[in-house]
Parts: sequence; structure tokens; C-alpha cells
Amino acid sequence: MSSYTFGQKAFTPVPPDKGSFPLDHEGLCKKLMIKYMTCLRTNDNDNSFCREEARDYLACRMDNNLMTREDWSKLGMVNLLIGCTGSVATIKLPVLIRDLLEQNSFNVEIQVITTERARHFFTKEELPENVVLYTDEDEWKTWTKRGDPIIHIDLGKWADIFVIAPLDANTLAKIANGICDNLLTCTARAWDVKKPLLFCPAMNTRMYEHPLTFQQISILQSWGYKLVPVIEKTLMCGETGAGAMAEVATIVEYLKTCISTLNE
Repeated sequence: MSSYTFGQKAFTPVPPDKGSFPLDHEGLCKKLMIKYMTCLRTNDNDNSFCREEARDYLACRMDNNLMTREDWSKLGMVNLLIGCTGSVATIKLPVLIRDLLEQNSFNVEIQVITTERARHFFTKEELPENVVLYTDEDEWKTWTKRGDPIIHIDLGKWADIFVIAPLDANTLAKIANGICDNLLTCTARAWDVKKPLLFCPAMNTRMYEHPLTFQQISILQSWGYKLVPVIEKTLMCGETGAGAMAEVATIVEYLKTCISTLNE
């Protein structure tokens, strides 16, 4: 690997934990490459301090078709799509994203789809600047004519993993029955079932214990989707019982296991 000099000190860039790091000979992403290398110099070649810079540089290479999806995966990069629905458990979204971005075993690029009801429980300002947030309004912003991007299709192509956390009773029923009347459910309907999808139910105990809920969960599991089970606790309504979304740490562990099997 080449050595680069910034100021008076020469240094050799250290690649991420997995795979080899591609240099930008084409020049399309050179500024981001230099930013990453400068970060390495500042931090004595410790890549753990430069994951955001590495992610931005590699994402640029992906966007410009300078890397294949296989190259991206070999470097430990994962495109994660998070869907959140109209459950109060959506308040945990910023914490989930923070914990995922702080993981050392993989580099994750995150985009988020929110339903209209979920927007009551968090603000865009609570999310990191590098996390893209999509709402129903965005579905038609980029499409004016034939050939324009279709977001619910493109998001499905972009993502390696789709996790819906929380999945409320309403959206669970929609997905199980093939209804696609918003950006999240359209993306779920267009999802390639050969790719991992994790779902984390969250609802009142009475709703969770209804026979329909178990039927609908079974339908999603029959497609190969992975259930992250609910837990028992005192819910926001004051009742105690099953139906609360799994803890953030549990969801992260499920995702770590899922990511570890992507290249198998």
C-alpha cells in the first residue's frame, strides 16, 4: 500500500478490520479519500477513530460503481434499512442507531423509513447527520416521469438487511396481508425475501395476545423473516404483560448474528 505525506509526517493508511482498502485512482472520490487518510494521520493510523470517514469514502465508491457489493461486504460494510412504525417504542430509535454505529465488529450505513404515526415519537434532529430519513412525502419527490427513481424499490435494492423496529399491530397486519399503502409497507412488499428481514413487534398486551397476531407473525416467519420476540414489562398504558419491543441491546445482538452470516 502506498505511503502518503501530509505536512511533515509520512504515514501508510491502515485498512478497516476486514479486507483491503481501495485507493481512489479514478479521482471521483479523492476528497473523501484524503479526508479519511488525514483522519488516520491524526489518530496514529487507528481506524476505529475514522469509521465515519471510511464509510463516506466507500459509500462514494459504491455510488459511482467503483466497488461491487461483494467488495463492500468484504470490508465489513453493511447497508442497514430501519423501519419504524406507530408504536411508542419508536422513542428508542435514536438509541438503536447510536449503538449500531458504535459497534466495532462491523461498519454500518443506516437509512430510516418512518410511517406518519411514528413521527410523533422522535425528531429528525435526534438522529445523526449521516443517517438519511425517509417519510411518505419522499415517495413522490424524486418521481415525475417514467425512468425516475422509485424510492421503495431503490431502498430495497440498496439495503443488505431490513429491520422493522418497532413493528406495531397495524403494520404487522398490513405486511402479512400484502397491503402496501405507505413507503414502509411498499418497501416491505418489494423486499427480496432471500435477504434478511428482522421484525420487532411492539403493542399493547391485549393486542399482542389476540389470535390474529400469532397468525400474522407466523406468516412473516414462513417467508424466512426473523422474529425478535417481545418482552414482558409495564407498558406505557400502565398495564403489565407481554407486548413490549425487545431491548435495544437484544436487537443489536440479533443484527450482529445476522450480519455475521451475510457472506456465508
